[in-house]
This record gives sequence, structure tokens and C-alpha cells, in this order.
Amino acid sequence: MITGMSTVVLVHSPFLGPASMRPLADALAAQGWPVLLMDLQMTVNEAPVHQRLIGAFADALEDSLVTDDIVLVGHSGAGPLLPSFADALETTVSGIVYLDSDLPTPGRSWRDTVPAPLVTHIKSRVRAGKLPRWDLWFDTDPLAELVASDALRASLRDEVPEVSWEFLKEQRPSVAWLGPSGYVQLSSAYDEAALEAEARDWPVQRVGLHHLAMATDPEVVATALNAVLSKL
Repeated sequence: MITGMSTVVLVHSPFLGPASMRPLADALAAQGWPVLLMDLQMTVNEAPVHQRLIGAFADALEDSLVTDDIVLVGHSGAGPLLPSFADALETTVSGIVYLDSDLPTPGRSWRDTVPAPLVTHIKSRVRAGKLPRWDLWFDTDPLAELVASDALRASLRDEVPEVSWEFLKEQRPSVAWLGPSGYVQLSSAYDEAALEAEARDWPVQRVGLHHLAMATDPEVVATALNAVLSKL
């Protein structure tokens, strides 16, 4: 059972930076949760990306000196990696929550799980082995479309990394997670994942905003996350 003494560890998408989760961290702290905001920006530039991410995550947790049980919350591309993050830790993980993300696909790569035209589109924009910045993947800029605040949008854009193309080709770790799980859906893009979470009898909360709502509407997302944590 998740308790108020568990530390909530927030993991940003590999395609964004910690600024995307900082407003949510502040909102959760205001609700009384101990919070640790991870920063994994420097691990995605070179392959093997999964191995580098997992090692950096475990090192950062150890350096944080958190001794209480923890619950992992991963946004977007971080979600499928949560079981492998949990497996790499000595600290007790009480639960994991997927925040507007796909569910794990052990042994399969990202490009195995998305439509082929999307893979072709993104691959065509790869330069020197690096993906374009996430905000340049699309015909319209998602940061300009979703984030009204100039200051917040600038802080998000400053942290968008150039991720190694190999990351999308690497097989995801085959790690089983048998502990409590939950799901918070922010956008309609993750309808299928939220439905699958419900089919597994996980607690699910739907916010009905957009993919970056944890940055633009952190209090709303914190309340939904709190509801899921209380049911784990």
C-alpha cells in the first residue's frame, strides 16, 4: 500500500527534461508528498540509451539518500522503462504509475510498437545519428500549441535533447513488475493504454487535457495522481 511516507519519484520523458515535471513536483509537495524529481538529460545522447538511462537512474536514486519506500511515476517515453528502473534499485519500490504513456513492451523496441509511416517520417529527419528535437517531430510545434506561458515554454524547450536514433531501435528490457501499478491519462492519444490498464484492474484516472498537462495544469494532475496512489 502506498502511504504518505512514500517518496514520489518523478521521471521525465527521455524526449524532454525535468522542467516538464517540475510544476507537478511542486503541486505534489503542496499536497504533502515527499517528492524527488529526476534529471536524466545527459543519458540519451549516445547508445546504448536504455543501459545508460537505467544506470543513471539507479545512481541518482542512491545519491539522493532517500531511505523511505518510493513510488515511481514515469511520463510518456519513461513509462515503459519503469519496471527496469525499479529492478535496478536497492530501495523498496511500493508501486509504479504510468503518466500518459505506453505500457511496457519487454523485448520490443519503440519502432516495433508504432505505425511504420511514423518511423519512416522520423528516420528521414535523423542527422548524424541523432533524432530531431521532440518539438520538431511534427508539422506543428506541440510546445507552442500546448503551453501558453512563454516562460514555461522556454524552460521546456531549453531542455529538449537530441536523442540517439538507436534509442528507438533498441529492445526494451525484459523485466517483470509484479507490484502495484496505476495509470493517469492526460490526453486522448493514450486511450488504448488507459483501457488496457483498466482491463488489468489497475486504478485509472483520466484528466482529459493534453500530453503536457503535468506542466501546465499541475494541480489537476497532482489530484488525479493522488487518487491513483491512494488506491494502489
